[in-house]
Amino acid sequence: MEKIKRRDYNKLLVLLSAAPAVAGVSKVHATNAWSLTADVAECCSCEIPCPCNFGRPTDLRCDGSRLIQIRDGHLGSADLAGISFVATFEMREWSKLYVDETLNDKQMVAFEQIMPLAFTGFHKLKKIMDRVPLSVNRKAETVSFETPASQVEMKLLKGMDGKAIKISGLPSPVFYDYTQYESVVHIHNGEERQWSHSGTNGFTSTMVVAG
Repeated sequence: MEKIKRRDYNKLLVLLSAAPAVAGVSKVHATNAWSLTADVAECCSCEIPCPCNFGRPTDLRCDGSRLIQIRDGHLGSADLAGISFVATFEMREWSKLYVDETLNDKQMVAFEQIMPLAFTGFHKLKKIMDRVPLSVNRKAETVSFETPASQVEMKLLKGMDGKAIKISGLPSPVFYDYTQYESVVHIHNGEERQWSHSGTNGFTSTMVVAG
C-alpha cells in the first residue's frame, strides 16, 4: 500500500468539498447530498500541542485514537445521528475502526456508506473494522472512552487564568470549538499495534462537514 505523506494526512481525514465520485461507492450514494456534525475527542503520542492539527506536521511517529460521535447528519434520506466509532491509527501507516456494537442494521449501512465520503483518510488506511462495546464518559474536565483494545482518558489543560485553552482558526473542519487536553491514559493493545502514552496531546472539537 502506498504511504500517505504526513503533511497530507489530516487533509484526507475529511473531504473539504463534495466529490462527484468515490471509488468503491455506488453511483446512487456518490450523488446523494450529505452533511454531518460530530463530537470529536482524540489523544495521540505527540507533545502538546500536536503540530499536525496546526498544519505543521513533523516526521515523528504518531499513535492516536479518535472518538467520533455523530450528533446529527444525513446521507440522502439515511439518518446518521447516533453513529459512534473509534479510529485507532499509526499516522501514515495503519488504521483500524471500532464501531459501537449497539448500532442497528440501518445505522451500520449508513456508516459504511458515509465512511469513504466524510472520513477519507481513515477509510483509505483502514485494515479492518470491528463491532465492539464502546463506552464514553464526558465530564466537566475529563473525557474518557474505551473499547476492548483501547483505553483513553484525558484531562482539561488549563491556561494561566485557570480556564480552558480554546483555539480557533485551525486548518480543518474537524477542529471547530477546539479545546486543549492532556492525555492521562492512552493505551492500545491490539494484535497489530501496541502502545502506552501519558502526558501527551489530547483535544476535543466539533466536526462540521458536508458534500
